Parts: sequence; structure tokens; C-alpha cells
Amino acid sequence: MNKEEKECCPSSGEGESCCHVEGVVTVDSKGQIVLPKSLRENMDIKEKDKLIVIGMRDKGKVTSISLFKAEKMENMVKVMLKPIMKEILE
Repeated sequence: MNKEEKECCPSSGEGESCCHVEGVVTVDSKGQIVLPKSLRENMDIKEKDKLIVIGMRDKGKVTSISLFKAEKMENMVKVMLKPIMKEILE
């Protein structure tokens, strides 16, 4: 397994982490942000793509967010639900 294939685990003890600062954004007066071009290119985000925003909470307040391409999340949900649906339909 080469360096790029290493498991993404911040607690691995190797000092490796899957979390990286991909850029800094500013919120405008309308509450909008612009994703840096390098991030859009790296994630292959195109105009009209849908992104899912997942919030992580601490004491009831959202303290951080993650973005997922909706098409990737749909596939993950299908994979997770397939065994459940199969069991229900049997």
C-alpha cells in the first residue's frame, strides 16, 4: 500500500489524516460562499451539481459541516439499504 492508498484514520498514530484544509471561503451578505477552483476541480464539481451538507453538532449547535456530492451519497444509501429492503421483502 503506497502513501496515497493508506487508510484514512486520524487516530492511526502515523500522523496521517484524511482531513486537509482545501481552502478558505468567505460568507457574503446573502450567506453564500464560493468553493475554491482547486476544490471544485478535485471533486469534479460542475455547475448545477447537487451537494449534501452534513452538520456536526456540539451541545446542540452546528460547529462544522461536510459537503458530499449528492450522486455519491445516493449510491451509498442504495448500498446500505439494499440488504434491509431485501430482508423486508422476503
